Amino acid sequence: MEYWDLYDEDRRKLNKTAVRGSVLNDNEFHLVVNVWIKNKNNEFLISRRSINKPHPLMWETTGGSVLLGEESIDAAIREAKEELDDDLDKSKGVLIGSEKRYFEGCNDILDVWLFESNISLNDIKIQQEEVCDCMWANREKIKELYNKGEFDANPYFEEIVGENNVKS
Repeated sequence: MEYWDLYDEDRRKLNKTAVRGSVLNDNEFHLVVNVWIKNKNNEFLISRRSINKPHPLMWETTGGSVLLGEESIDAAIREAKEELDDDLDKSKGVLIGSEKRYFEGCNDILDVWLFESNISLNDIKIQQEEVCDCMWANREKIKELYNKGEFDANPYFEEIVGENNVKS
């Protein structure tokens, strides 16, 4: 079972927890992370969702829920390790932004992280329950996948892959 800390809309931790799948009140939020991983060639490591996941076979960046007692950056590092076996360096993590998202019964606060890594595709061991494929893709490839409806963008998509993109 996965347990979450709950927060109010101002990101103040409530003295309350929830189990994944629980219905949250309208004024309760849990934290989630989205992790963009960029290499020295200015490419991003993207993964393809497993056939058994919601939105099957969509390309995306790694991410998931922040667990009970965990900080956002630590969740980003854990998710990259679990899903891709990539050991990210905490000192190379940059918080691009945070956004409240409203979903009936399960509001969240999304933190979008950017990390540097040069892991070889040969060294990646995907978590098959979550991921069925991965690749390094440049901004043009990601935009192409997005325009074809094959890439799941987040609220900071344009800041990262757009013309005025993030430099690190």
